[in-house]
Amino acid sequence: MLSAAERSLAPVMPSPGFADETDRKRLSATALKAFRRIVAHWDLTSQQAAALLGVSVSTWERLKPESVTKTLSQDQMTRISALTGIYKALHLLFVDAMADRWPMLENTGPLFDRRTPVAAMIVGGIPHMLEVRRYLDAVRGGL
Repeated sequence: MLSAAERSLAPVMPSPGFADETDRKRLSATALKAFRRIVAHWDLTSQQAAALLGVSVSTWERLKPESVTKTLSQDQMTRISALTGIYKALHLLFVDAMADRWPMLENTGPLFDRRTPVAAMIVGGIPHMLEVRRYLDAVRGGL
């Protein structure tokens, strides 16, 4: 076992991230598939799906078919990653259909200001998506 001093000198291996185009190219098809499923489970409109992904409605309509693949941007990958985490946290919190209804229900919590979580995330973008993910992780005791 390495001492603390030895661990601090050990080379740090970079983790795969969304900044590298090779990683994004490799992960984009799976990310889009996950996003399409979230859109279906949460019963989002095309406008909501496009806004959450950070694209125009016409771009979302082109990306919607299962047969379409495209290398996503770092921003889009980050958005899908956050939404996937939210989806997973909701399914750990709720054992019934509430997991998929919750994002579309008005919420009086301070993060939402009487809006639905989806509406709040559309307005707040990536920072708010990450806040919602942290909030749900805290509620389920995952912190």
